[in-house]
Amino acid sequence: MTRDDLTQFSTFGDTVERVVPMRVFPTETRYLERVLNARVVATVPEYQAVNKLQMSRGRFLIDADDADIENYCVLGAEAADKLFPYEDPIGQSIGMRSHFFRVVGVVRERTPTGGAGGSQAAEDYNRDIYIPIRTSRRRFGEIISTRTAGAFTREQVYINQVTLTVNAEVDSPAGRAKVQAVGNEIKGILDKRHPRKDWAVTVPLDKLEEAERAQSRFTILMAMIASISLFVGGIGIMNIMLATVTERTREIGIRRALGAKQKDIIMQFLVEAVVQTTLGGLCGAVIGVLSVYTIPAGWELLRHQWWQTSPALPAKLHVMSIFLSVGVSVLVGMVFGLYPAWRAAKLDPIEALRHE
Repeated sequence: MTRDDLTQFSTFGDTVERVVPMRVFPTETRYLERVLNARVVATVPEYQAVNKLQMSRGRFLIDADDADIENYCVLGAEAADKLFPYEDPIGQSIGMRSHFFRVVGVVRERTPTGGAGGSQAAEDYNRDIYIPIRTSRRRFGEIISTRTAGAFTREQVYINQVTLTVNAEVDSPAGRAKVQAVGNEIKGILDKRHPRKDWAVTVPLDKLEEAERAQSRFTILMAMIASISLFVGGIGIMNIMLATVTERTREIGIRRALGAKQKDIIMQFLVEAVVQTTLGGLCGAVIGVLSVYTIPAGWELLRHQWWQTSPALPAKLHVMSIFLSVGVSVLVGMVFGLYPAWRAAKLDPIEALRHE
Protein backbone atom coordinates (compact mmCIF):
# COMPACT_ATOMS: atom_id res chain seq x y z
CA MET A 1 0.00 0.00 0.00
CA THR A 2 1.10 3.57 -0.67
CA ARG A 3 0.42 6.96 0.86
CA ASP A 4 -2.09 7.70 -1.91
CA ASP A 5 -3.96 4.47 -1.10
CA LEU A 6 -4.46 5.67 2.46
CA THR A 7 -5.75 8.97 1.09
CA GLN A 8 -8.26 7.10 -1.05
CA PHE A 9 -9.46 5.04 1.89
CA SER A 10 -10.18 8.22 3.84
CA THR A 11 -12.77 9.27 1.23
CA PHE A 12 -15.40 6.85 2.58
CA GLY A 13 -16.40 9.36 5.24
CA ASP A 14 -18.47 8.09 8.16
CA THR A 15 -18.91 4.69 6.51
CA VAL A 16 -15.42 3.67 7.63
CA GLU A 17 -14.79 4.24 11.34
CA ARG A 18 -11.09 3.39 11.48
CA VAL A 19 -8.22 3.14 9.02
CA VAL A 20 -5.37 1.30 10.72
CA PRO A 21 -2.14 1.13 8.68
CA MET A 22 0.60 -1.35 9.59
CA ARG A 23 4.21 -1.66 8.56
CA VAL A 24 5.43 -5.13 9.49
CA PHE A 25 8.98 -6.46 9.32
CA PRO A 26 11.14 -8.96 11.23
CA THR A 27 14.07 -7.80 13.27
CA GLU A 28 16.53 -8.95 15.90
CA THR A 29 15.74 -7.52 19.32
CA ARG A 30 18.24 -7.38 22.18
CA TYR A 31 18.22 -6.74 25.89
CA LEU A 32 21.60 -7.31 27.57
CA GLU A 33 22.70 -10.77 26.41
CA ARG A 34 19.18 -11.92 25.47
CA VAL A 35 18.22 -11.98 21.79
CA LEU A 36 14.79 -12.46 20.22
CA ASN A 37 13.83 -12.63 16.54
CA ALA A 38 10.58 -10.73 16.78
CA ARG A 39 8.09 -9.19 14.41
CA VAL A 40 7.91 -5.41 14.59
CA VAL A 41 4.48 -3.92 13.91
CA ALA A 42 4.63 -0.18 13.29
CA THR A 43 1.07 1.05 13.64
CA VAL A 44 -1.29 3.54 15.25
CA PRO A 45 -3.10 3.42 18.65
CA GLU A 46 -6.36 2.19 17.04
CA TYR A 47 -4.61 -1.12 16.37
CA GLN A 48 -5.39 -2.19 19.93
CA ALA A 49 -9.15 -1.68 19.53
CA VAL A 50 -9.32 -3.32 16.11
CA ASN A 51 -7.44 -6.44 17.22
CA LYS A 52 -8.93 -6.45 20.75
CA LEU A 53 -5.59 -6.53 22.54
CA GLN A 54 -5.72 -6.47 26.34
CA MET A 55 -2.90 -5.06 28.39
CA SER A 56 -1.15 -7.08 31.06
CA ARG A 57 1.01 -4.19 32.30
CA GLY A 58 1.50 -0.59 31.33
CA ARG A 59 -0.28 0.93 28.35
CA PHE A 60 -0.54 0.66 24.59
CA LEU A 61 0.64 3.28 22.12
CA ILE A 62 -1.10 6.67 22.25
CA ASP A 63 -1.45 9.51 19.75
CA ALA A 64 1.25 11.57 21.48
CA ASP A 65 3.81 8.80 20.89
CA ASP A 66 3.21 8.98 17.15
CA ALA A 67 2.95 12.77 17.00
CA ASP A 68 6.21 13.28 18.93
CA ILE A 69 7.99 10.39 17.15
CA GLU A 70 8.90 8.80 20.46
CA ASN A 71 11.06 5.68 20.78
CA TYR A 72 8.40 3.78 22.72
CA CYS A 73 7.38 0.16 22.24
CA VAL A 74 4.84 -2.36 23.53
CA LEU A 75 5.82 -6.02 23.87
CA GLY A 76 3.78 -9.11 23.20
CA ALA A 77 3.48 -11.63 26.04
CA GLU A 78 6.06 -14.07 24.67
CA ALA A 79 8.45 -11.29 23.66
CA ALA A 80 8.31 -9.92 27.21
CA ASP A 81 8.95 -13.38 28.71
CA LYS A 82 11.94 -14.03 26.44
CA LEU A 83 13.61 -10.65 26.92
CA PHE A 84 12.66 -10.06 30.57
CA PRO A 85 12.21 -13.45 32.26
CA TYR A 86 13.24 -12.18 35.73
CA GLU A 87 12.29 -8.50 35.83
CA ASP A 88 9.58 -6.03 35.01
CA PRO A 89 10.05 -4.78 31.42
CA ILE A 90 8.20 -1.50 31.98
CA GLY A 91 10.67 1.37 31.72
CA GLN A 92 13.49 -0.80 30.33
CA SER A 93 15.06 -0.20 26.91
CA ILE A 94 15.54 -2.77 24.14
CA GLY A 95 17.74 -2.49 21.07
CA MET A 96 16.42 -2.81 17.52
CA ARG A 97 18.57 -2.01 14.46
CA SER A 98 20.98 0.32 16.32
CA HIS A 99 18.12 2.17 18.04
CA PHE A 100 16.82 1.83 21.59
CA PHE A 101 13.12 1.77 22.45
CA ARG A 102 11.66 2.15 25.91
CA VAL A 103 9.02 -0.40 26.91
CA VAL A 104 5.76 1.25 28.00
CA GLY A 105 3.44 -1.78 28.05
CA VAL A 106 3.03 -5.55 27.77
CA VAL A 107 0.11 -7.16 25.96
CA ARG A 108 -1.72 -10.02 27.63
CA GLU A 109 -1.19 -13.47 26.14
CA ARG A 110 -3.71 -14.56 23.51
CA THR A 111 -4.16 -17.49 21.16
CA PRO A 112 -3.25 -17.09 17.46
CA THR A 113 -6.09 -15.98 15.22
CA GLY A 114 -6.74 -15.81 11.51
CA GLY A 115 -4.75 -13.04 9.86
CA ALA A 116 -6.43 -9.74 9.19
CA GLY A 117 -6.23 -7.87 5.93
CA GLY A 118 -4.94 -10.02 3.07
CA SER A 119 -3.43 -12.72 5.27
CA GLN A 120 -5.35 -15.95 5.73
CA ALA A 121 -2.70 -17.57 7.94
CA ALA A 122 -2.86 -17.71 11.68
CA GLU A 123 -1.39 -14.60 13.28
CA ASP A 124 0.54 -14.90 16.54
CA TYR A 125 0.44 -11.64 18.48
CA ASN A 126 2.56 -12.89 21.37
CA ARG A 127 5.93 -12.32 19.64
CA ASP A 128 5.02 -8.90 18.26
CA ILE A 129 6.64 -5.62 19.24
CA TYR A 130 4.54 -2.51 18.55
CA ILE A 131 6.05 0.90 17.79
CA PRO A 132 4.59 4.19 16.46
CA ILE A 133 4.43 4.18 12.68
CA ARG A 134 5.98 7.64 12.27
CA THR A 135 8.82 6.61 14.57
CA SER A 136 9.42 3.59 12.35
CA ARG A 137 9.75 5.74 9.22
CA ARG A 138 12.03 8.25 10.95
CA ARG A 139 14.33 5.67 12.61
CA PHE A 140 14.43 2.91 10.00
CA GLY A 141 13.71 4.80 6.78
CA GLU A 142 11.62 3.71 3.80
CA ILE A 143 13.84 0.72 2.94
CA ILE A 144 14.02 -2.21 5.39
CA SER A 145 17.04 -4.48 5.07
CA THR A 146 16.86 -7.99 6.54
CA ARG A 147 19.76 -10.41 6.78
CA THR A 148 18.97 -14.12 7.18
CA ALA A 149 21.01 -17.31 6.82
CA GLY A 150 22.49 -17.14 3.35
CA ALA A 151 20.30 -14.26 2.19
CA PHE A 152 20.07 -10.49 2.31
CA THR A 153 16.81 -8.76 1.36
CA ARG A 154 15.84 -5.13 0.99
CA GLU A 155 12.22 -4.09 1.01
CA GLN A 156 10.74 -0.70 0.21
CA VAL A 157 7.13 -0.76 1.36
CA TYR A 158 5.22 2.22 2.71
CA ILE A 159 2.44 0.13 4.28
CA ASN A 160 2.23 -3.67 4.41
CA GLN A 161 -1.34 -3.92 5.56
CA VAL A 162 -4.37 -1.75 6.24
CA THR A 163 -7.35 -2.70 8.36
CA LEU A 164 -10.61 -0.80 7.90
CA THR A 165 -13.60 -1.08 10.21
CA VAL A 166 -16.99 -0.36 8.67
CA ASN A 167 -19.75 1.40 10.58
CA ALA A 168 -22.45 -1.23 10.05
CA GLU A 169 -24.60 -3.62 12.06
CA VAL A 170 -23.58 -7.06 10.80
CA ASP A 171 -26.59 -8.74 12.42
CA SER A 172 -28.88 -7.14 9.84
CA PRO A 173 -28.95 -7.88 6.07
CA ALA A 174 -28.61 -4.15 5.30
CA GLY A 175 -25.48 -3.90 7.45
CA ARG A 176 -23.89 -6.92 5.78
CA ALA A 177 -24.70 -5.53 2.36
CA LYS A 178 -23.00 -2.28 3.40
CA VAL A 179 -19.86 -4.15 4.43
CA GLN A 180 -19.77 -6.07 1.15
CA ALA A 181 -20.27 -2.84 -0.80
CA VAL A 182 -17.29 -1.21 0.94
CA GLY A 183 -15.18 -4.30 0.25
CA ASN A 184 -16.08 -4.25 -3.43
CA GLU A 185 -15.32 -0.53 -3.66
CA ILE A 186 -11.90 -1.08 -2.08
CA LYS A 187 -11.19 -3.82 -4.62
CA GLY A 188 -12.15 -1.41 -7.39
CA ILE A 189 -9.77 1.25 -6.04
CA LEU A 190 -6.88 -1.20 -5.79
CA ASP A 191 -7.61 -2.63 -9.24
CA LYS A 192 -7.00 0.77 -10.75
CA ARG A 193 -3.99 1.69 -8.64
CA HIS A 194 -2.24 -1.72 -8.53
CA PRO A 195 -2.60 -3.49 -11.88
CA ARG A 196 0.08 -6.04 -10.86
CA LYS A 197 -2.36 -7.58 -8.36
CA ASP A 198 0.19 -7.37 -5.55
CA TRP A 199 -2.62 -7.08 -3.01
CA ALA A 200 -5.48 -9.04 -1.50
CA VAL A 201 -8.67 -7.98 0.25
CA THR A 202 -10.20 -10.09 2.99
CA VAL A 203 -13.68 -9.34 4.30
CA PRO A 204 -14.06 -11.05 7.71
CA LEU A 205 -17.82 -11.03 7.11
CA ASP A 206 -17.31 -14.01 4.80
CA LYS A 207 -15.66 -15.89 7.66
CA LEU A 208 -18.47 -14.84 9.98
CA GLU A 209 -21.14 -16.14 7.60
CA GLU A 210 -19.28 -19.42 7.15
CA ALA A 211 -18.91 -19.73 10.92
CA GLU A 212 -22.63 -19.08 11.34
CA ARG A 213 -23.46 -21.77 8.78
CA ALA A 214 -21.15 -24.22 10.53
CA GLN A 215 -22.72 -23.32 13.88
CA SER A 216 -26.20 -23.88 12.43
CA ARG A 217 -25.21 -27.33 11.20
CA PHE A 218 -23.66 -28.13 14.56
CA THR A 219 -26.77 -26.89 16.36
CA ILE A 220 -29.03 -29.07 14.20
CA LEU A 221 -26.81 -32.09 14.88
CA MET A 222 -26.84 -31.42 18.62
CA ALA A 223 -30.63 -30.98 18.52
CA MET A 224 -31.02 -34.35 16.80
CA ILE A 225 -28.78 -36.07 19.36
CA ALA A 226 -30.62 -34.34 22.22
CA SER A 227 -33.98 -35.34 20.74
CA ILE A 228 -32.95 -38.99 20.61
CA SER A 229 -31.71 -38.80 24.19
CA LEU A 230 -34.92 -37.14 25.35
CA PHE A 231 -37.05 -39.71 23.52
CA VAL A 232 -35.16 -42.61 25.10
CA GLY A 233 -35.41 -40.95 28.52
CA GLY A 234 -39.12 -40.32 28.00
CA ILE A 235 -39.71 -43.97 27.11
CA GLY A 236 -37.94 -44.91 30.34
CA ILE A 237 -40.16 -42.56 32.35
CA MET A 238 -43.26 -43.97 30.67
CA ASN A 239 -42.25 -47.57 31.43
CA ILE A 240 -41.60 -46.70 35.06
CA MET A 241 -45.00 -45.03 35.36
CA LEU A 242 -46.78 -47.95 33.67
CA ALA A 243 -45.13 -50.31 36.15
CA THR A 244 -46.22 -47.99 38.96
CA VAL A 245 -49.80 -48.03 37.70
CA THR A 246 -49.76 -51.84 37.69
CA GLU A 247 -48.37 -52.02 41.23
CA ARG A 248 -50.84 -49.47 42.55
CA THR A 249 -53.96 -50.80 40.86
CA ARG A 250 -55.71 -51.52 44.19
CA GLU A 251 -54.87 -48.00 45.43
CA ILE A 252 -56.43 -46.57 42.28
CA GLY A 253 -59.56 -48.66 42.83
CA ILE A 254 -59.90 -47.46 46.43
CA ARG A 255 -59.55 -43.83 45.37
CA ARG A 256 -62.16 -44.26 42.65
CA ALA A 257 -64.50 -45.98 45.12
CA LEU A 258 -64.10 -43.03 47.52
CA GLY A 259 -65.20 -40.61 44.81
CA ALA A 260 -62.03 -39.63 42.93
CA LYS A 261 -62.78 -38.73 39.33
CA GLN A 262 -60.73 -39.74 36.28
CA LYS A 263 -59.18 -36.28 36.03
CA ASP A 264 -57.99 -36.62 39.64
CA ILE A 265 -56.23 -39.89 38.83
CA ILE A 266 -54.71 -38.39 35.68
CA MET A 267 -53.46 -35.38 37.62
CA GLN A 268 -51.95 -37.58 40.36
CA PHE A 269 -49.81 -39.68 38.03
CA LEU A 270 -49.02 -36.80 35.74
CA VAL A 271 -47.65 -34.79 38.67
CA GLU A 272 -45.54 -37.77 39.75
CA ALA A 273 -44.04 -38.06 36.24
CA VAL A 274 -43.34 -34.33 36.06
CA VAL A 275 -41.69 -34.36 39.50
CA GLN A 276 -39.31 -37.13 38.40
CA THR A 277 -38.24 -35.36 35.20
CA THR A 278 -38.03 -31.97 36.93
CA LEU A 279 -35.70 -33.34 39.58
CA GLY A 280 -33.57 -34.89 36.84
CA GLY A 281 -33.49 -31.60 34.94
CA LEU A 282 -32.51 -29.64 38.05
CA CYS A 283 -29.70 -32.11 38.81
CA GLY A 284 -28.41 -31.76 35.24
CA ALA A 285 -28.59 -27.95 35.42
CA VAL A 286 -26.63 -27.92 38.70
CA ILE A 287 -23.97 -30.21 37.22
CA GLY A 288 -23.77 -28.00 34.12
CA VAL A 289 -23.37 -24.78 36.14
CA LEU A 290 -20.68 -26.37 38.30
CA SER A 291 -18.87 -27.57 35.17
CA VAL A 292 -18.77 -24.04 33.74
CA TYR A 293 -16.79 -22.84 36.75
CA THR A 294 -14.79 -25.92 37.79
CA ILE A 295 -13.55 -27.35 34.47
CA PRO A 296 -11.94 -24.10 33.15
CA ALA A 297 -10.42 -23.40 36.59
CA GLY A 298 -8.96 -26.91 36.80
CA TRP A 299 -7.67 -26.70 33.22
CA GLU A 300 -6.04 -23.35 33.94
CA LEU A 301 -4.29 -24.82 36.98
CA LEU A 302 -2.98 -27.78 34.98
CA ARG A 303 -1.97 -25.51 32.11
CA HIS A 304 0.14 -23.27 34.34
CA GLN A 305 1.83 -26.23 36.02
CA TRP A 306 2.47 -28.64 33.14
CA TRP A 307 1.10 -27.46 29.80
CA GLN A 308 2.03 -23.79 29.51
CA THR A 309 1.79 -23.84 25.71
CA SER A 310 -1.78 -25.17 25.73
CA PRO A 311 -4.52 -22.64 24.93
CA ALA A 312 -6.90 -21.42 27.59
CA LEU A 313 -10.33 -23.02 27.96
CA PRO A 314 -12.83 -20.17 28.33
CA ALA A 315 -16.41 -20.89 29.36
CA LYS A 316 -19.45 -18.68 29.72
CA LEU A 317 -22.68 -19.36 31.56
CA HIS A 318 -25.76 -18.97 29.36
CA VAL A 319 -28.58 -18.31 31.81
CA MET A 320 -31.40 -19.00 29.36
CA SER A 321 -30.05 -22.52 28.80
CA ILE A 322 -30.73 -23.33 32.46
CA PHE A 323 -34.41 -22.42 32.19
CA LEU A 324 -34.67 -24.05 28.78
CA SER A 325 -33.25 -27.36 30.00
CA VAL A 326 -35.50 -27.47 33.07
CA GLY A 327 -38.49 -26.49 30.93
CA VAL A 328 -37.78 -29.29 28.46
CA SER A 329 -37.51 -31.73 31.36
CA VAL A 330 -40.95 -30.67 32.59
CA LEU A 331 -42.35 -31.01 29.07
CA VAL A 332 -40.92 -34.53 28.71
CA GLY A 333 -42.57 -35.53 31.99
CA MET A 334 -45.92 -34.19 30.83
CA VAL A 335 -45.79 -35.80 27.38
CA PHE A 336 -44.55 -39.24 28.40
CA GLY A 337 -46.45 -39.32 31.69
CA LEU A 338 -49.77 -38.61 30.04
CA TYR A 339 -50.32 -42.14 28.67
CA PRO A 340 -49.65 -43.95 31.99
CA ALA A 341 -51.89 -41.43 33.76
CA TRP A 342 -54.64 -42.05 31.19
CA ARG A 343 -54.25 -45.82 31.62
CA ALA A 344 -54.62 -45.41 35.37
CA ALA A 345 -57.73 -43.27 35.00
CA LYS A 346 -59.39 -45.80 32.65
CA LEU A 347 -59.13 -48.69 35.12
CA ASP A 348 -62.48 -50.17 36.17
CA PRO A 349 -62.89 -49.45 39.92
CA ILE A 350 -64.45 -52.87 40.61
CA GLU A 351 -61.68 -54.74 38.76
CA ALA A 352 -59.08 -52.55 40.48
CA LEU A 353 -60.43 -53.47 43.93
CA ARG A 354 -60.32 -57.15 43.08
CA HIS A 355 -56.69 -56.89 41.93
CA GLU A 356 -54.14 -58.68 44.13
